[in-house]
Amino acid sequence: MSDPAAGVGGRPADVRRMAFDDNALLAVLYGHHDRHLVRIEQLANVQLSARGNQLAIAGASEDAAVAHKAIAGLYERLKRGLSIEMADIDAAVRFARSGADGDGEGIRTRRRTVQARTPGQRGYLQALRERDMVFALGPAGSGKTYLAVAMGVSLLIAGKVERIVLSRPAVEAGERLGFLPGDMKEKIDPYLRPLYDALHDMLPAEQIANRMESGEIEIAPLAFMRGRTLAHCYVILDEAQNTTPMQMRMFLTRLGEGSRMVITGDPSQTDLPGGQRSGLNDAVDTLKNVDGVRFIRLTSQDVVRHDLVTRIVEAYDARDKKTKSDHG
Repeated sequence: MSDPAAGVGGRPADVRRMAFDDNALLAVLYGHHDRHLVRIEQLANVQLSARGNQLAIAGASEDAAVAHKAIAGLYERLKRGLSIEMADIDAAVRFARSGADGDGEGIRTRRRTVQARTPGQRGYLQALRERDMVFALGPAGSGKTYLAVAMGVSLLIAGKVERIVLSRPAVEAGERLGFLPGDMKEKIDPYLRPLYDALHDMLPAEQIANRMESGEIEIAPLAFMRGRTLAHCYVILDEAQNTTPMQMRMFLTRLGEGSRMVITGDPSQTDLPGGQRSGLNDAVDTLKNVDGVRFIRLTSQDVVRHDLVTRIVEAYDARDKKTKSDHG
């Protein structure tokens, strides 16, 4: 951090000042060695200077306003007894930049409260709360699967569904399950590992084991869904871009009484052999006007992994757009 009066990038500075009434929260707000303030400076393109219980924000008018709103929101979060991680800093600036209010209603699980970190994710959570069938389309790291699993765990804990069923097509490696070594669980576990990882963020390990033993949580490849009717449960089909149209139709018609379905996938990452049409793309075209089905499209702006992942996604998107333009 540096002197805010000096301006940013040679431009005259608009200086805003904030005062805080609870000094005990400032160490958490600022972060160890002011790491949170440094992050806000980077993201909002401002300079911050802390003295006592006062903070000066310097930057172009719009940037200073973004930083002010983000910091105010983070401080209110601390006053409500919630914690702050670096990802919360990023989210606060992202929401402030978009003009949307941050820190909306979260999803409570046994291990954490999961919250939307982008405006796009907020719309996704709203759809998950309101609709019985939601398609979430977007790149890796945009929260498609993670938020869906969090919502399912929350509903299971609250007794609003009897089971969670998590499924994926096992085609990523171009192998048939029968040719892989080990028993059936050993064959399918590598394909379903991202679902296990999300569950372990939401529930203690012993609860996951107990609920899987009792059938309250079921993780199975898509092929196991044929012939079933899934009633009173929360069903997630992950990596849906790797389904065929026939598999997708089979899966969607499993929806039973009192159940909800979430279908997630990245249309740009299809692993189907021979240029076969993706069941996800087919469903989007077929069901786009069906009442009760909601389509959520997340973008690189919703990627909340490492900053580099966002830049990678944007680079590939730009390349794909150029390719289409060149062949258009």
